[in-house]
Amino acid sequence: MKEIKEYIRDIPDFPKEGIVFKDISPLLNHSDTFNRVIEMWKERYANHGIDTVVGVEARGFVFAAAVAYAIGAGCVMIRKPRKLPYKTFSKTYDLEYGTDTLEVHQDAIDPGNKVLVIDDVLATGGTMEAVLELLMDNFKCELVEVTFLMELSFLGGRDKMKNLPVYSLVSY
Repeated sequence: MKEIKEYIRDIPDFPKEGIVFKDISPLLNHSDTFNRVIEMWKERYANHGIDTVVGVEARGFVFAAAVAYAIGAGCVMIRKPRKLPYKTFSKTYDLEYGTDTLEVHQDAIDPGNKVLVIDDVLATGGTMEAVLELLMDNFKCELVEVTFLMELSFLGGRDKMKNLPVYSLVSY
């Protein structure tokens, strides 16, 4: 989708040398394109009976809240440790340079809820793999799909999605 890619800029050597960061700030600031992105997700998910849209820290929150509103669903945040005020479930996972942990409120998702998970980018898939394990290990919900604004397909992250459907608006 050329119109989306026009508003994603490359930032070389961020956050460290050798990485080309995909900055979505221009997209979020361009109302027509941002609205089109949300409309595309709305068109895709409006008739799936989704109860809960899960957004992953931090840029996933922006998209999850907007899509949840657009399709009439609730919104849940998966956050870094000690950011949520209530009792949480947590998942620690490996990164290429250490470990990280994600948390979700213990009462975030009702049994039987149909859940859509949204994040901004699918890269190596490690964070999303942890998100999916966190959800599947702690909630009796139905994971409908995992969706991303963009996918860095050359990194193979899709392979870690636990046989769930994966949808990306744009791919690099």
